[in-house]
Amino acid sequence: MEITSLSQLDLNKKYSYADYFSWKIKERVELFMGKIFEMSPAPASTHQRISRNIGTALINYLDKTPCEVFYAPFDVRLEREKEDNQTFTVVQPDICVICDVKKVDERGCKGAPDLIVEILSPGNSTKEMKNKFELYEKAGVLEYWIVQPSDKTIFQYVLIDGQYVNHKPTTFEDTLYASCIDGFSLVLDKVFK
Repeated sequence: MEITSLSQLDLNKKYSYADYFSWKIKERVELFMGKIFEMSPAPASTHQRISRNIGTALINYLDKTPCEVFYAPFDVRLEREKEDNQTFTVVQPDICVICDVKKVDERGCKGAPDLIVEILSPGNSTKEMKNKFELYEKAGVLEYWIVQPSDKTIFQYVLIDGQYVNHKPTTFEDTLYASCIDGFSLVLDKVFK
């Protein structure tokens, strides 16, 4: 049976990437360890501006390197199994940087990006702050930024010995220095202008 609506799915069931890839649904969803999570509606203009400002800075800096910048919707299959039908976590980060070109295929990214940026929207802060934090840490994402538009703050987490270490929060007047992208810095007043 062709799946064309989220209402056709049992939200208590565990699904794989093979299931996810076969669906023809309009709703945007992610899989966290096989469980379906509905994504927020289309982001507001503030969210889009912040995403554009961070993404543009990354793209400009990474020009002429093997690293690529991708925006949601872009499937990131986090688990490291050999077959997609055994992958149970598929997320769509707001922005991700991938420097290992072998991880990128026509379906998105297979494996952990080097950097993931999530921009909080009303209603998704629990998912980003707790659930995705744990998923990204376990998957080996080297650096994770959580952007809080209302406070004009970015929380930067760097993976050290398999665990995220939190740097001092970066606020509107500060400059954030990336750990996993040598020499990259981000002036926050330009991000939140």
